[in-house]
Amino acid sequence: MSRKWYVIGAFALMLALAGGTHLLSKTKCFQLVGDVVCKVETERKVVALTFDDGPTPQGVNAILPVLEEHDVQATFFLIGHLMEQHPQEAAKILEAGHELGNHTYSHKQNMFRSQSFYRDEVLGTKELLDGYGSDTNLFRPPFGKRLIGLPMVVDEAGYISIMWDVADRSNTFPKPADYAAGIVNRAQPGSIILMHPMYRHNQTARKALPMVIEGLRDRGFEIVTVSQLLELNSDN
Repeated sequence: MSRKWYVIGAFALMLALAGGTHLLSKTKCFQLVGDVVCKVETERKVVALTFDDGPTPQGVNAILPVLEEHDVQATFFLIGHLMEQHPQEAAKILEAGHELGNHTYSHKQNMFRSQSFYRDEVLGTKELLDGYGSDTNLFRPPFGKRLIGLPMVVDEAGYISIMWDVADRSNTFPKPADYAAGIVNRAQPGSIILMHPMYRHNQTARKALPMVIEGLRDRGFEIVTVSQLLELNSDN
């Protein structure tokens, strides 16, 4: 075989590996190291409501009153550096009876980073959460992406990777009513629902939250935290 064909073959293999790596990084319900959950298999009409990013005053002050009014407990996956910027907001979430999760320190893209980077991202935020008295074992990777290095550190820290099977789609549904319907109609028993209400441009999610809660309940769903949903695994 000529050198040209060796080069072509090597290049094709590199492309195949790159494509496989990209697909693996985006696979929500599978990872090579540690536990990952994107949905709980149950016949009970129970779903977990989760919020990513923040905490920000704008997001927390809009969300907590709605959850209190509807008597709902939810899970908030928080970013470490924003917890440092807004420590009072994380405290408000806990004081209201909700659950916290680890969403890394910087929320930077985590592909092909060093193990020291992953440890700083995970353990730095864990230290902040521990400081609030939160004993969470829940972790969610930024953008839902991870390969081997990040899950290794997550597993070593005693965390479970929590993904989702129903996510908000504000780009597809810019109107709050349509956004809410998109979530409510896709919910199934055991679903983990992801919403992004924390930043200025997330007003659709904030406005839709009451409709999401009411729509889920109209369909007969109970809304719980991720930890409460995971307890159903032991019942199966």
